[in-house]
Amino acid sequence: MATCKHVSADLTPPRPTDSVYRTDCTLCFDSIDDAAGLDVCLHCFNGGCAGERIHGRLHAQHARHPLAVNIKRTRKRKQHRPDGAPPEKMSKLAIKAETEEERYDIQTDVHCFECGVDRIEKTGRIGAVTEGVLKANTFAKQEEVKAWEQEMTACEHTLCLEQAPSRQIASGDLGHCNDCELKENLWLCLTCGNLACGRSQWGGGGGNDHGIAHKNSSKHPVAVKLGSLTADGSADIYCYDCDDERVDPELVAHLKHWGIDIADRVKTEKSMIEMQIEQNMTWEFSMVDEKGKEMEPMFGAGFTGLKNLGNSCYLASVLQSLFAMPEFAERYYRPDEAVSAVGKPAEDVEIQLRKLADGLLSGRYGKPSTTSEDAEQTWQDGLAPAMLKHLIGRGHAEFSTMRQQDSFELLLHLLKLITRSQQGARGQYSNLSDPVDAFRFVMEQRLQCLSCKKVRYRQDEMENISVAVPIKRLPPQTDTTMTNAADDKNGKEKKKDEFEPVTLKQCLDDFTAPEVVELNCSACGGKSFTKQSLFKTLPTILAINARRFEIVGWVPTKQDVPVIVDEELDMEAYKSKGKHEGEEALPEDEGSTAAGGTKAAFAPNEAALEMLMSMGFPRPRCERALHATGNADAEVAMGWLFEHMEDADIDEPLDLGDGAAAGGAAAASTMATADPESIENLGNMGFSAPQARQALKETGGDMERAVDWLFSHPDAVGDFGEDAQPPAAVNEPAAASTHITTARDDRPAKFSLRSIVCHKGSSIHAGHYVAFVKKEIPGKGEGWVLFNDEKVALGADAEEMKKFAYVYFFRRL
Repeated sequence: MATCKHVSADLTPPRPTDSVYRTDCTLCFDSIDDAAGLDVCLHCFNGGCAGERIHGRLHAQHARHPLAVNIKRTRKRKQHRPDGAPPEKMSKLAIKAETEEERYDIQTDVHCFECGVDRIEKTGRIGAVTEGVLKANTFAKQEEVKAWEQEMTACEHTLCLEQAPSRQIASGDLGHCNDCELKENLWLCLTCGNLACGRSQWGGGGGNDHGIAHKNSSKHPVAVKLGSLTADGSADIYCYDCDDERVDPELVAHLKHWGIDIADRVKTEKSMIEMQIEQNMTWEFSMVDEKGKEMEPMFGAGFTGLKNLGNSCYLASVLQSLFAMPEFAERYYRPDEAVSAVGKPAEDVEIQLRKLADGLLSGRYGKPSTTSEDAEQTWQDGLAPAMLKHLIGRGHAEFSTMRQQDSFELLLHLLKLITRSQQGARGQYSNLSDPVDAFRFVMEQRLQCLSCKKVRYRQDEMENISVAVPIKRLPPQTDTTMTNAADDKNGKEKKKDEFEPVTLKQCLDDFTAPEVVELNCSACGGKSFTKQSLFKTLPTILAINARRFEIVGWVPTKQDVPVIVDEELDMEAYKSKGKHEGEEALPEDEGSTAAGGTKAAFAPNEAALEMLMSMGFPRPRCERALHATGNADAEVAMGWLFEHMEDADIDEPLDLGDGAAAGGAAAASTMATADPESIENLGNMGFSAPQARQALKETGGDMERAVDWLFSHPDAVGDFGEDAQPPAAVNEPAAASTHITTARDDRPAKFSLRSIVCHKGSSIHAGHYVAFVKKEIPGKGEGWVLFNDEKVALGADAEEMKKFAYVYFFRRL
């Protein structure tokens, strides 16, 4: 064994809150499964590849962190189930967890980059840090656990827990179940201090259900898993009355009541969350076409899959669609341009987008799995973009969770995040353009008073459109298709509704059709206007969301309405011709007023309001939601509505009076102080310090609300403080405007369908997302390719799936 002068460095094992990057490199997708392994820094726990790119060595040189442990992992052969038996059905509390030691052979080597010394003896402080790195949750697992934990809450049984008289439980009694000799999967009753084993097959070591038996006899509902206790006070807590995982705000005190001090506790077993995550990540999806034939796998550059990180198919489908576009490929796949290895690359949006582009487009990772034991069909292992997923979800109430999400909402959020990240990226790299520009276009809204015929034009910059799909049921037939997916309360199969097909052209016709709205004309006092929205300019990439929802029992339900979509789309008929000859404009200093003649304190965005009301929400709710979320984005407002359904005033008309209330709220918000740490965190997401300061003041310092506010106010100038002023013209709005732009878009208005995101399931928050992308297939010309998480295949069902796509991406010819 060797040694060097740096072994005496002040090193500390990773704490439960530290991020340990020991699965894949923070700059590329090379991992511990590669022949060269992964170098994990023993100073800051950054992971860097040890192969030809030597990102681990570069990190050591730039950060001046000489010591690292090289980790190599090889998969052990897996024992097959007898007679081809199917996998056991997953249940919430009976998951057989396979340990990392059971799955892999792991080799480690501590070395010093500065001294050039390998095989440093793993003793003393070096040994403790190395062991801590190997035992710590990886960054990906840590963030997933956090996301799952966000879903858990306290219940009346944990909040009102009454404990029996205190007594000291001798350490020996904590070693095995009171009713048997099992020493793993032990649960402590917080009410009486009884120690019992868990359910059968729990934690890999099993159990004899003595915890359940104790609960049934004692009626004590809350227990804690001793092996999951950590020094920071986290642990598995289960309420048998609620039949769910819970949190106990007074866990430390409740344990101390039984003489258990968690200050020096070390977690010895996997938590329920960790095992549920593992089960999600190994879940298998069928890859057969409608005829039952196995699909043909694809490999290589541009045909690389993304692992399911647990309900992350909504993210994978959107990322595959975006990075198949030249604008995103050219912007982020820059193999000849080195990225910075300094700082925290895992927390940099620019670096993680470049890492993803390299992973998807380089061809380095799109290879048949080396761990698959299926001799008949081999798929890819896929890439796990855990770091990017964390950055996308950071500070967002929904995308930071492990729940299934709406892929279209994710697209909107991601495009805004990418645009925000450009500011910081331009400070480090040159010749960068915003790929989101390809999505941008201008919609022109025309209002005309039906009495005096005067007009007003409004222009809004947009990045997508969301069109309603007419839902018309076909008359029920005696031979209507049956489905097992929807059973009635008696367990009998329901007849599946069938719907009249519509064309995408019909949806666009409805979207751009003129309609009559009630407003008071400031010029003549008339009460009726016609309103029509047309395209002033057209984008390079047109993203269309097809909304197939109707409200069933106050729940938005997706209906499988077939939409007939041609490969080419002509948008010429939907272009605005601008102001007509002889039209007289309404005065610029007078706006339309609310019915009744009084000037409205808040004018809801008409397009967004219409979209929300078309989904069945009452107008007062829609106006309140738009006011709360910035009056710009119907999807954001819909999310707000779902979160505030139980508000006492949700159905009361929005009354801001003469603006005094709003002014008072604004005045109050400016008194709120912006925390420097919060400003820095928002800065890491691509927002400028003034913008972050303004958002925090507007939201009372709440980080989560500040992020939503920033995305809802893309043109916010920012708060520059008392002594500073915003730069000239920085607050010129790019979007809403009441003047008539003279710029014309004379390019051809023809588009070609390039990719679609499809969803299977009755709700956007359940089911499964996949993407079909049109690509050049080696030796076969252009065709559709299916991206189903890590599995990539020739898209045999693309023509049928086009009818039920959720998001369409067209490219201008």
